[in-house]
Amino acid sequence: MALRHAVLAALLDGEYSGYQLAKAFDVGVANFWHALPQQLYAELTKLEKEGLVAGRQVVQETRPNKRLFRVTDAGRAELEKFAAAVPKPSFIRDELLVKVQVADRIGTAPVIEQLEERASAAEAKIELLGELLRRMRGDADEEEFLRRGERIGPYLTCLRGLAFEQEHRDWCLRIAAVLKERQSTHAER
Repeated sequence: MALRHAVLAALLDGEYSGYQLAKAFDVGVANFWHALPQQLYAELTKLEKEGLVAGRQVVQETRPNKRLFRVTDAGRAELEKFAAAVPKPSFIRDELLVKVQVADRIGTAPVIEQLEERASAAEAKIELLGELLRRMRGDADEEEFLRRGERIGPYLTCLRGLAFEQEHRDWCLRIAAVLKERQSTHAER
């Protein structure tokens, strides 16, 4: 998947400025695609040149003018083509896993600390995603929203993000505990 598809997907919900798009990425899209604001602005420029998004200038009296972007028919067609293509398999690429792999050879203390920090960050993300899910479904319970909700795509991807963060938190805490136990066992010898 290219960044272009993630940007087009985020813009399906309406017009966004680059700033609003970056915020949408931070909260929702970051579950499956990470991008820096500078990358988003550059991608918006490319997409506009290709006719996949249209931008318009909004004059503001008390703030600098801003540009709002929306998906064009050509952008929708690009997303339809992307959705029909067979996806590449997922894979994990995480430097923390390399550190865990070598922890028993180089020392566990810094790895334990990083695992605990990562678990704490995952916990914060779990809370954020839980709140986002509650806002998306409003007064409906989850099953009702999934059956009758107007736009469930963002909700479903957020559910995946939540499950990922929960599993990641649990894994980090378990591995930190294993390494601590091994550390104390080896210290007793």
